[in-house]
Amino acid sequence: MQVQAKSIDIEKSRVGALRQYLQDGALALKTSFSENRNITQLFRQHCKLIDNLLMEIWAELEIDSRSCLIAVGGYGRGELYPHSDIDLLILIPDQAENDTRLNRDIESLVGLLWDIGLHVGHSVRSLSECIDEAKKDITVQTNLLESRLLSGDKNLYQSFWTQTHQAHDAIAFFNAKLKEQDQRHAKYNDTAYNLEPNLKESPGGLRDLHMIIWLARSMNLHAGSHLSLNSIWTTLTKLHVISALEARQIRHHEKNLQSLRIQLHFLSKRREDRLLFDFQNDLATTLGYVNTPRKRASEQLMQSYYRSAKFISLMNEILLKQFMQMLSVTPPVIQPINERFEAHDQLLEAKTAGLLQQQPSAIFEAFLILQQRPELTGMGATLLRNLQRVKKLVNRDFRQASQNRKLFIDILSQPNGVNHALRAMNRYGILGSYIPAFGRIVGQMQHDLFHVYTVDEHILNVLANLRRFSKPELKHEFPLCSQLFSEFDAPHLLYLAAIFHDIAKGRGGDHSTLGKVDAIKFCKLHGLPKTDGALVAWLVDSHLKMSSIAQKTDLSDPNVIESFAQLVQNTHRLNALYLLTVADIRGTSPQVWNAWKARLLESLFHATKRALEAPEFHVKQTIAARIKEASEKLTRFGISTQTYENLWSQFGENYFVRHESDEIAWHSRLLTPHLNSISPIVRARLSPYGDGIQVMIYTKNQNDIFARICNFFDRMGYDIVEAKIYTTQHAYALDSFIVLDQSGKSVSYSGLLKFIETQLTGKLGENETLESPLKGRISRQVKHMPIQAQINVAEESENNNHKLDMIANDRPGLLATVAQQFLKYDIELHNAKINTLGNRAEDTFLISAKDGHKLDAQRIDALYHSLLKEI
Repeated sequence: MQVQAKSIDIEKSRVGALRQYLQDGALALKTSFSENRNITQLFRQHCKLIDNLLMEIWAELEIDSRSCLIAVGGYGRGELYPHSDIDLLILIPDQAENDTRLNRDIESLVGLLWDIGLHVGHSVRSLSECIDEAKKDITVQTNLLESRLLSGDKNLYQSFWTQTHQAHDAIAFFNAKLKEQDQRHAKYNDTAYNLEPNLKESPGGLRDLHMIIWLARSMNLHAGSHLSLNSIWTTLTKLHVISALEARQIRHHEKNLQSLRIQLHFLSKRREDRLLFDFQNDLATTLGYVNTPRKRASEQLMQSYYRSAKFISLMNEILLKQFMQMLSVTPPVIQPINERFEAHDQLLEAKTAGLLQQQPSAIFEAFLILQQRPELTGMGATLLRNLQRVKKLVNRDFRQASQNRKLFIDILSQPNGVNHALRAMNRYGILGSYIPAFGRIVGQMQHDLFHVYTVDEHILNVLANLRRFSKPELKHEFPLCSQLFSEFDAPHLLYLAAIFHDIAKGRGGDHSTLGKVDAIKFCKLHGLPKTDGALVAWLVDSHLKMSSIAQKTDLSDPNVIESFAQLVQNTHRLNALYLLTVADIRGTSPQVWNAWKARLLESLFHATKRALEAPEFHVKQTIAARIKEASEKLTRFGISTQTYENLWSQFGENYFVRHESDEIAWHSRLLTPHLNSISPIVRARLSPYGDGIQVMIYTKNQNDIFARICNFFDRMGYDIVEAKIYTTQHAYALDSFIVLDQSGKSVSYSGLLKFIETQLTGKLGENETLESPLKGRISRQVKHMPIQAQINVAEESENNNHKLDMIANDRPGLLATVAQQFLKYDIELHNAKINTLGNRAEDTFLISAKDGHKLDAQRIDALYHSLLKEI
């Protein structure tokens, strides 16, 4: 393309030609990259395309010859992605700051660049302004380190380069960038293991490598004035800052992230650096991943990303510590620890370079020392680097050595630092080498709509939650857990159960059963007493049972409690399972845990504990106790026995099996005057347990009550989390619901209760038309990472009921849709437990044919296929 020098006003045809030139060049870049996947070539060609365009436009507009156009940021560094912003500095002479013509020309330049389709980030500064701004703003200072002259006054640029580098303070820059990185990592929860990580900004992202480049330039670790992407790692190798192997590994993982970011820009057609669900499937396909029976293509893609991010985080840590040593103006303060280790400025180092090679058990000893010496802030750069070099020594022989087995149990048994030690062992690749099964799940994502972390990160979150129970200053968070943990005599068994509870994810089969096998082998290998090993294995095998029973069964039914008590057998196992269950649910996602789940688990815990501690526990005695408690509560309200006896006789005996004493008293107090009410009666109250709203509906029984109620709360924006559906002996529906707002928060104002009572009463009227289920937008995650709907219908052995378990993608109107299917097939609902885990619905319904008769196989099959089609 030839550019003719013209006046400052560019004709429209010229703007169109420039825009077309840019679009053609971008298309050529995409085509070339799709053919050869050469990252270096794409960066070079893209920079060349923009360089040539900018230099020719600069010349065409005849900008003041005393000024110069400088590339900064990623563009200056030569790392220009398909839709990256073009960062420019227009450097003007100090005496030209108020030059009207120059300012007008620069405005025209920037306007033209936007008109032709360039996303420009620009600043206009004089030399003195650059130096002043750099002193005040670390971002400006960083940009100036990556500057590259495009066009203009070379002498001015040379003065700029010289003076900005002379004014540069490497130590102050290091400290400021370290603070900036800490803040950036905190913004992303200090983890690279999010469902939708940012390739550039997340911990372990490209910014962590840019950090090394900036500091290397700041410390003048290069021969010339510039340090290109291709030469940075080679240069640091020549200077013995990193080894040749480290340079190759860094480049490998850097290219992985760069390739992902390039493809993401092409797919999204914008500057998108987040690995959103919207693009993960297409990105995996583009990069050649395919679904397998055990892993989706997108999960394989994400595991590759997480492992690269993990390595980049490690090298970032090592090199920052190394640079800190290089910048130090005083020799380190060295304090001996024992005959093998010493502290260098509060960082742990080995006394001899070959220690870990010669005495591999010192690997575990190093982590143990960090636990026992809280004044130490971590491992030094030399020890970390040596740890990576000898990592392969953590092998079968290492695992068989009794000294190492003892050290690992010692690490788990320390009063402090267990969480930090295991996180560090995972970060440095030691935990996965020592427990190979753990190594296989490092970076393994779970696209199940409720886990938001990789399997290894989730496991360590569960362990961290257990550790929180041990801290007296945090007992206000979970008082019962804190009390039980303080009384538990062997916390290390809980930590082992946490490590193994999900360790078999992704293998196929039941991960609880497979994990139990791994746990048994580990406990035997480490010489744990049989009773301890049995507890760990049982916890791993049973880790889902307590949450399942709490969230999917009717806890007011004494038979449920009796059955669970038989499973648990003793209070020691009950305490351990409760602690692990709470820690596990809280470790899946910040959105999954709520007060409702907390109440369910605590209720199940206390009821089971009473059953275990009372040998005389029996269903009939439980019911008798409920009736007595309810009677006493009614007496306190001044209601005599004769007043509610007739009501109770119509409720029938099974009513007292299904409801707690507080509910019985509430129902009786409100309904005694309305036994044969013609109009529906709806009453709402704040749940006495502090979790949402409890709603009672009493009306003549009709087929579509449940569907009407579901529709009503859907349109209110409330989730039904529990529904007790009961039909009295005189054919009245007595239904009880617990509802939460869709953010999971409790409600605390009475006006809403009155609204529910009046509006829902109207919706239950015989003349009111049944509305269709609500249709709404599904989440992006459900849209792009849906799970396969599952329905299981099982016959109940003790009655005519069937239990229907449903797992589905959550969406607006889901429960109302299910209710209408029940209506369609003349299904009678007795109980519903609605469990929402992120974007995943796991609901359980107790159903039968009308009047409690048993469903036949034909109707069950029809319901099954109809539900699958609808959900």
